Amino acid sequence: MDLNKIFLKDACPTKMGGQAVMEGIMMKGEKKTALAVRLPDEDIQVNTSWTKTYGKSMKIPLVRGVVAFFDSLVYGVKTLMDSAEILGEYEDEEYEPSKFEQWVERKFGSKALWNFVLYTSVIFALAFTVGIFIILPTGVVNVLKIVTDSIFWLNFVEGILRIGLFVLYVWAISFMPDIKRVFQFHGAEHKTIHAFENLPTKEDGTPDRDALTVDFCRDYPTLHPRCGTSFLMFVFIIAFALHFLLGWPSLALRIITRLMLLPVIAGLSYELLKWAGRSNNWVVKILSLPGLWLQLITTKEPDDSMLEVAIASINAVCDDEEPCEKKIQTKERVRYEYPQVWEID
Repeated sequence: MDLNKIFLKDACPTKMGGQAVMEGIMMKGEKKTALAVRLPDEDIQVNTSWTKTYGKSMKIPLVRGVVAFFDSLVYGVKTLMDSAEILGEYEDEEYEPSKFEQWVERKFGSKALWNFVLYTSVIFALAFTVGIFIILPTGVVNVLKIVTDSIFWLNFVEGILRIGLFVLYVWAISFMPDIKRVFQFHGAEHKTIHAFENLPTKEDGTPDRDALTVDFCRDYPTLHPRCGTSFLMFVFIIAFALHFLLGWPSLALRIITRLMLLPVIAGLSYELLKWAGRSNNWVVKILSLPGLWLQLITTKEPDDSMLEVAIASINAVCDDEEPCEKKIQTKERVRYEYPQVWEID
């Protein structure tokens, strides 16, 4: 791992960030958010919207981390569902809603059904995360009291087990074909953001977006210091440190206090990630290493078609158009230069 290629000296960091989804990428800028999905016919569907704002809450340290964490969770699940819905329009088999879903739609409308599915998915994701990575480790380590009463070693083993379970889980799912493609799109997102932050400038000093091509993006690394994966590793590491301060009370009290600490951990992790994204000194590099190591699993080398999707998402975020839905034709590809469409024979 060459840190000099990740913490690029002459880069101009932006507030732009993204998320890999099914066959595509969501890219969020300060003003606009874009969802670009590669369709089965090789075209790229690009949907844009205004980026949601939160006012003063995002200016308060720690508080903004909690807001960002829960927003990214809800919006992340929503974006995955949106990408699945776009791709679902091209499937032969139509989804047959359950009787309960049909009742909700009749009683409250299709929007209520969509919100029900969305927030049910979020609650399930939270329950899974809390159960596997918070409750399970502290419960399993509780049996070690037979061997030792040391508060240090009990907390230490719990922290190591929690991080180990998370890394093992991510590594295991990386072998699933669909997840592997998502990780490739994740790599495409990082490469393209790196490239965007290192664009040559025009005579007026503004970035030359015409230079954002597949060839320009291809040589950048798939690892990025301002990644959500790094945020998750900061969460686990900060939790590892803070739990030592709570001692080793009863199992029920440990679970309660660990859950109560989650907002504090999320807030601290967010501030640490923002600092890491703005700096490239040796302290930041050392703190970023665990997250970058994990990105070796969560990002894979993308192909050129995935870089095309990432470029489309960034250009859609940066253009001056009103939010809309558009389709970029890419059959018989010649050369990709968004927003110009591919030439078609």
